Amino acid sequence: MIIEQIYTGCLAEAAYYIESNGEAAIIDPLREVEPYIQKAKSRNAKIKYVFETHFHADFVSGHVDLSKKTGAVIVYGPTTMKTGFDMLVGHDGEEFKLGNISIKLIHTPGHTMESSCFLLKDENGKEKAIFTGDTLFIGDVGRPDLAQKVIAELTQEKLAAHLFDSLRNKIMPLSDELIVYPGHGAGSACGKNMSKETTDTLGHQKQVNYALNPNLSKEEFIKQVLSGLTPPPGYFPQNVLMNIGGYESFDNVLKKGTRALSVTEFEAAAEETGALIIDARKADDFRKAYIPNSVNIGIDGSFAVWAGTLIPDVKQALLIVSDAGREEEIITRLARVGYDNALGYLKGGVEEWIKAKKETDSVQQITAEELAQKLKTEAVNILDVRKASEYYSEHVLDAINAPLDYVNDSMTKVDKNKTYYVHCAAGYRSMTFISILQARGYRNLIDVKGGFTAIKNSGLFKVSDYVCPTTML
Repeated sequence: MIIEQIYTGCLAEAAYYIESNGEAAIIDPLREVEPYIQKAKSRNAKIKYVFETHFHADFVSGHVDLSKKTGAVIVYGPTTMKTGFDMLVGHDGEEFKLGNISIKLIHTPGHTMESSCFLLKDENGKEKAIFTGDTLFIGDVGRPDLAQKVIAELTQEKLAAHLFDSLRNKIMPLSDELIVYPGHGAGSACGKNMSKETTDTLGHQKQVNYALNPNLSKEEFIKQVLSGLTPPPGYFPQNVLMNIGGYESFDNVLKKGTRALSVTEFEAAAEETGALIIDARKADDFRKAYIPNSVNIGIDGSFAVWAGTLIPDVKQALLIVSDAGREEEIITRLARVGYDNALGYLKGGVEEWIKAKKETDSVQQITAEELAQKLKTEAVNILDVRKASEYYSEHVLDAINAPLDYVNDSMTKVDKNKTYYVHCAAGYRSMTFISILQARGYRNLIDVKGGFTAIKNSGLFKVSDYVCPTTML
């Protein structure tokens, strides 16, 4: 028997490969399915099942393509949802044979109504592991406010009550020795304060996970699990619908998105389609010279999540600027969150654009030390674009919190006629924020090099007392 966790850091998402006696199953696969197929092929195994813990909101699953390419059966927990693909709707307690082992479906509504966990029994029938999806994380549980964005009559209070019952009646009675394999780790917006650890024993979680405290009443549980939630990224409901209805083949998306465009073709595509230009280079490279109206979302970060957070419509036409050789990675990561309409990338990048004598834009930057000197002689406006939870934990006194997560609301705090010194934690988000506002005509934004980290380390600023955050949202 083989159990392999396949963890993708930029989405903080865990898929699983399970194999026994020549048969394999994949749990919650990502959009690009070829790695799973090749893994099974290298081990002379046939992929028999694709188990889905629920209709995901934070990424587009690879279940449709994987089933088409391998003949694997797609299995969901109890649901009456009409899907755009063939699937098997499992029932609570149903067992699926995989080689010499079996996998039992445990219906655990709460995060969503169809949410289910999968309990693995080894060759001797002993319960060894449970794949909990977004029902139970390490240190946390799935937020119960997402499904209401798709099904209006499902309030977060109703879902939280279901989640309480699922945890108490279905999960907590299981053996302490079980290994818990969750669907996400720290950094995912599907929970509010997950551990950086990606596995644990159920027994240990019963001791340390607030949601498994046996002394919590249902009312207390609902209050705790709903506290600290912020509105989810706007792309979540759109991803749910893609996971339910089906989607274009990833192979087609990749082929279309990796078209190399000359400067003339790139410029024409931008003008004719109204495509958004995403520049995925490092912030420091972007600020020196970029194509006007581009938005900087660096590939070396939580690229897919930020693209989903900042681009309202997954059908938006996109054009890509990147470092050479990273185009396929960018298109793949966009497709993971449902952005399938990339039209191609600029061949030769910004260097080729400059060679063609096309106009470029840039972003001003200042060091923390230089900003501190300005503070001695004049009043300055400091804009902190970190999440509210980060800001309340620790911030420069008198700084304005304008989170990048809600940029359309945050920009109302910015006066076009005033100068602002913008920072995040280290420089990734501040450059994204500035690029968005500069494209909208805000020209008085100056990036603080190194962000809050540099500001604090300089020792030259008055900073609020540190408060441990209760939520990471």
